[in-house]
Amino acid sequence: MQALAGVDLSVARGEFFGLLGPNGAGKTTLISVLAGLCRADRGSACVMGFDVVGRYREARRMLGVVPQELVFDPFFSVRETLRIQSGYFGLRRNEAWIDEVLDHLGLLPKADANMRSLSGGMKRRVLVAQALVHKPPVIILDEPTAGVDVELRQSLWTFIRRLNQDGHTIILTTHYLEEAETLCNRIAMLKGGRVVALDTTANLIRRFHDHLYLRLTLERGELPESLGDRVVARDGPQRLVRMQHVRELEGLLARIREAGAVIGEMNIEQPDLEEVFVQTMRGDASAVARAA
Repeated sequence: MQALAGVDLSVARGEFFGLLGPNGAGKTTLISVLAGLCRADRGSACVMGFDVVGRYREARRMLGVVPQELVFDPFFSVRETLRIQSGYFGLRRNEAWIDEVLDHLGLLPKADANMRSLSGGMKRRVLVAQALVHKPPVIILDEPTAGVDVELRQSLWTFIRRLNQDGHTIILTTHYLEEAETLCNRIAMLKGGRVVALDTTANLIRRFHDHLYLRLTLERGELPESLGDRVVARDGPQRLVRMQHVRELEGLLARIREAGAVIGEMNIEQPDLEEVFVQTMRGDASAVARAA
């Protein structure tokens, strides 16, 4: 089975780049190739211009990776773990930066606690700290907020945004598509080891969709049958109706009133990245062709 099938993309220095796809799409394999954890049987990959095979040490020094799995050594404290990680990159006397990272990730109160005593969310914070301890110009975040609380998620993104503003390149994989839509300037979607969509976040949404949605909550009655092909979702009294333009709203409401339906609540919604993702993964060929 081929994990990656001709992935061809580049991420510019200083970008906040999203790498999206379902489980098994090849995201973690691609990250493993960049980090030198596995070797591609053909092709090449570079980090900040350094080939990940021919110049492994330089490429790895440029990169900080936050893995999905909670991997930790149970015999050391949080601070000792970060000191050891610093040593892997030949760094000494970087206590000031370690303290800053611990502070931004809410780990200072746990700095001397043994790794075994930490909750799952705290362990994930330490993984983020380990990836940042050598100040890499490129940071890969592989599902960094999976299973963590809202407070950590907010503090983490505040810190990562600051690093990005300072010039660090950020590559994010996440199943929280609202995070990707909010944070990422550009996004690649992988399916079956291939890039099936690649563009700025705004362009992906715009190219996939030329319509709006009217979300209605009905107090009484039902929508007229003539709107059947426009109703894309039903959930109890809620209906989601597709519109091409806001100018259609007055006519739609008139038809609904004529049918005897009474509307309790109404909202106009824009298409979002989640819908783009779902259509792409379903294999909407025309949509993929427009976005690729």
